[in-house]
Amino acid sequence: MIETLQKRTAIVIGAGPAGLMAAQVMAQAGLAVQVYDAMPSVGRKFLLAGKGGLNLTHSEPLPIFETRYGAAQSHVTPWLKQFGPEQLRAWAQGLGVDTFVGSSGRVFPVEMKAAPLLRAWLHQLRTLGVEFHMRHRWLGWGDGPNQWRFATPQGEHIVESGVTVLALGGASWPQLGSDGAWAPWLATRGVAVAPLVPSNCGFDVQGGWSPHFSERFAGQPFKSVAASFTDAQGHTLTRKGEFVATATGVEGSLIYSLSAGLRDAIAQHGSATFTLDLLPDKPPERVRADVAHPRGSRSLSSHLKSRLGLEGIKMALLHEALSKEAMNDPAQLAAAIKSLPISLSATRPIAEAISTAGGVVFAGLNEGLMLRQLPGVFCAGEMLDWEAPTGGYLLTACLASGVCAGHAAAHYRILTSAS
Repeated sequence: MIETLQKRTAIVIGAGPAGLMAAQVMAQAGLAVQVYDAMPSVGRKFLLAGKGGLNLTHSEPLPIFETRYGAAQSHVTPWLKQFGPEQLRAWAQGLGVDTFVGSSGRVFPVEMKAAPLLRAWLHQLRTLGVEFHMRHRWLGWGDGPNQWRFATPQGEHIVESGVTVLALGGASWPQLGSDGAWAPWLATRGVAVAPLVPSNCGFDVQGGWSPHFSERFAGQPFKSVAASFTDAQGHTLTRKGEFVATATGVEGSLIYSLSAGLRDAIAQHGSATFTLDLLPDKPPERVRADVAHPRGSRSLSSHLKSRLGLEGIKMALLHEALSKEAMNDPAQLAAAIKSLPISLSATRPIAEAISTAGGVVFAGLNEGLMLRQLPGVFCAGEMLDWEAPTGGYLLTACLASGVCAGHAAAHYRILTSAS
């Protein structure tokens, strides 16, 4: 069955934050919006991401905020001019969700949860007339360029629409709907798609941890440390925070902040090395003096614990990385405490990543995020070729891209339906 929608109707494929925001903008512009998604319910990744506390955005000034998007900054900045962190907080307030700025500068709902915001948002969307079609998995095109094929519990269904917003996500957390299956279908229509790769991901350490370290410390955090990575161009990025040891390597917010450079270095050279400062709040001269201080009959572990507070997983990592001779050489040990090299051999699988890089390249899109190869088809969210660290930057840009695509799609639909 082919369902031909009316001229003032638009469809959205993908019911994550970017798709829902595009639906909202188009509905507010007077279009009848139909949303299709493969999952049984909307916003599944959004809900899981907010399970431990929904990080909506970040409070830092917009000129700094914009730099978090790296090579894609020039493309993302126009979205943020339309819908940046302040507009996002106002939007949440309009849904009855108050927000606050945490000690790290991150912005959270007062209730910390994603579910209340999503419920209020869906109520607003339904009030605007947005209709949802769940368990509709996009299969590609029908015979015509504007015919969209869906697999449904009742069989295949084809929808014909003059304007469509694709918000299909990347390829992380595929069990929640973002599986990257759309990439080859767009490629067959001449749309350039950069390969999807892990972003905000964990890594395997080169050679693996020793069985002792892996069994005893996997899952434990490194707190109050700093990590630095220097890329092939000589640019050094240093961040302070915490991360977690895994059975095979490292993951967590501090690692995610360096992950793009580490991933690219591994792809180019087969490995990447970052340096870890185990005591970033202590100057090198203080560390050297305390390590070299006479320890009498005390063991090295007791000495470092009493003088520097080094113990637990930090002390274990030094034993993991240094030879016995280096551990007993005060100069080498002090240097390692302040700059311990950690070599990585591979990213963890893309399905485990927080997000992905790659996707529809910006050269194939106009300023309104319409595909040049497919007039009337717009893209938004993580399926575009950009990435950002965690901290509210991912969600903000996803929503902002939905605003941009939604406005442009509504304008396009209104113009074409009048002709």
